[in-house]
Parts: sequence; C-alpha cells; structure tokens
Amino acid sequence: MINIDRLCVEFSRLAAIASPSFHEGEISRYLQQRFKALGADVVVDACGAKIGSESGNIIARFPSRDGGSEVLLLSAHMDTVSPAQGVEPILNDGVFRSAGATILGADDKSGIAQIIEAIETLHENDLPYPPLEVVVTVCEEVGLLGAKHLDYTSLKARRGLVLDTSGVGMVARKAPCANKLRFVVEGLEAHAGLDPEHGISAIQVAAQAIAQMKLGRIDGETTANIGVINGGQATNIIPRMVQMMGEARSFDAERLQRQTEHMQQCLHDAVEASEVEIRGQRIRAKVQLEVMADYPLMNVAPEAVVLQRLRQAAADLDQRLEVGKSGGGSDANVFNQQGIEIANLATGMQQVHSVDEFIRVDDLVSVCRLLTEFIQLSAVK
Repeated sequence: MINIDRLCVEFSRLAAIASPSFHEGEISRYLQQRFKALGADVVVDACGAKIGSESGNIIARFPSRDGGSEVLLLSAHMDTVSPAQGVEPILNDGVFRSAGATILGADDKSGIAQIIEAIETLHENDLPYPPLEVVVTVCEEVGLLGAKHLDYTSLKARRGLVLDTSGVGMVARKAPCANKLRFVVEGLEAHAGLDPEHGISAIQVAAQAIAQMKLGRIDGETTANIGVINGGQATNIIPRMVQMMGEARSFDAERLQRQTEHMQQCLHDAVEASEVEIRGQRIRAKVQLEVMADYPLMNVAPEAVVLQRLRQAAADLDQRLEVGKSGGGSDANVFNQQGIEIANLATGMQQVHSVDEFIRVDDLVSVCRLLTEFIQLSAVK
C-alpha cells in the first residue's frame, strides 16, 4: 500500500532543505504546513529561544481513526550534521546519495519521510490507527538539545518509536549512557629557545596524561575518546594552556563512572609529575576538570509492549527484525528517561555523518511498510 513514488518525492524534498543544527527554520516551516495538510493539530514549543535555534520542537497531534484511546508517539529529528549547505539529493539505480560534497541528510530525514508516508497510507486506505503524537525535534546532533528541553507534561503518549538509527531490519532497545569531558591544563609560558627551563609545557603534560589513558574500546560495554585538542600560541613559546574535549560512553553506568574517573586520574597524575623547581620555587601545572552528563542509559525491556508489536508487524509482513543495541545516543535515551517506552527503529540510512551517506529506496520502503503495520497494531481498543 505504500506509494513508493510519493515516499521518494517526500524524502528528496526534505533532503534538499539545508537544516544543520540551530538552523532548522526552513524545514520547520515546511513540516508545520505538511502536518497541518494531513489533518494534524500542530504546535511548536518554546525551546528554540532557550537553545539558540531558529525553531522549537514540532508536536503534531493526529486524532484516532477507529483505533482506541492509547496515544502512540512517533519521533525523528529535523536537524543534520554539516556540511549541509547546497545539498542536492540524487536518485540513481535505486539509491539516494548527495550529488556534491555534502551529507545527504538521510539522518534523519528518512525517518521523517517514513512517518509522513505511513500517515498518508493510513489515511487514503481508511485503515485504523490510534491517536498519534508526532514529535520532530531540533538540535539532536549537538547533544539531543531539543529532546532535553521538551515539555514532557504536554505529551500523552507513554510508548512509541524513534526512527533514528542506521541499517535496516533492526530496532535498538539498548543504547549507552555518556559523559562529555572537558580538561584544561595550565602550565607556565617561557621562551622555547632562550629559557625553556623556566617553563612548564601544558601540551607536554596533556600528552603524558593521554598516553596513560585507556581509550578506544575499553571493553564490550564501554568506549572512550579524546577528540579535540586546542592550545599553544607559537613554536617559540612554551605553551601555557591546552584544552582537551572528550567523551566516555557505556552500556553500564558503573563502568561509565569508572572510565570517567580513570581519565580524570590520568590528568591528576600528569600534573603531579610536572612539578619542577623554577627560581627557587616548586611549581607544577594545574588542571580544570569538567564532566557533563550527555545522555542517560536506554534499556527497554526485551518483552516491552512496543517491541512485541514491532515483532508482530515484522512477522505479518514476513520481514526480518533484529532486536539489538545501538552504540550511539539518540532522543530515545531522553524519552525513556522521561518514562516513555521508546525503541529506536533503523530507517535504512547508511554511512551517516559523512559525505558518503546513502539510503536505498527498497530499504526506505520496507521500513515504511513496517512502521505502517506497527501503527495499525497499536490501534488498541
């Protein structure tokens, strides 16, 4: 029943709208009109002003059609990573790619297109569906900011799906919790050629700390990374300041805490080892440590209602469905923290966050079919 041509046109139209994080104004205006045309009551919340985005989150509410009173939540995000300006989606041999040196935007416009086409299909075929709350968030790619600033008291749904992970035939019930880390090392500047003995290199201290850190894949549950380093002024100056940004994430909250403490301890040890005597005084580097909770653990029960219905939908369509876990955080982490039973359904997108991003039409369609069947099964009276 899916209208494949209409789905492809919708995805292509969405992908062609540049919407990097904080610059979602144009796509927000389009989606508001699109949902209203489908019969939804549409509101935009006030989080845009709070986080510095051109738009707030969109909440589109569709009344039930012979589908009982249990409200179902469907969600995706409207922002993308960069480079996104001038994106031109091209369909060739059944595959959507970007024509230029930009991302495609299938993350997460494939999810939005699938939600829209599912609703279109239900409407035109007079199929039953429950009351729907469609939430399209802003600034997901920069820390799940839209979801974190959503007013959850305004939502009636207690379960549903986020469509926002890579692959096809997979739904994630688990996702890690994560901390963002900011380390600032302060040394002592001096002339690198004339007076290096009277300086303490912040870069050297930071390097010694990083050399002692366990990074990459720590164990089967935990990863860690130092991703950004900034510091120094010139090659002839012993650097006084360096800043490092990193992260740790784990499917186990205690392991996340241990890894975070380990990385902090490496900084403390390197600072202690930096102590030298300069002009009769014992001096050592200093360090500032900042740990910011990024997103909470997601762990939906294997027999949760939302997963039972999704398994049944896949069986009805004779589709393969793997229930597993995702290594990345998403809005689903935040929804679950707020007491809403949400799983994260793969949309078919591949090689996301890169200019090689693509999605196959067959996958776009198969996920849309699964979503449509799932919505019908959720029409519980």
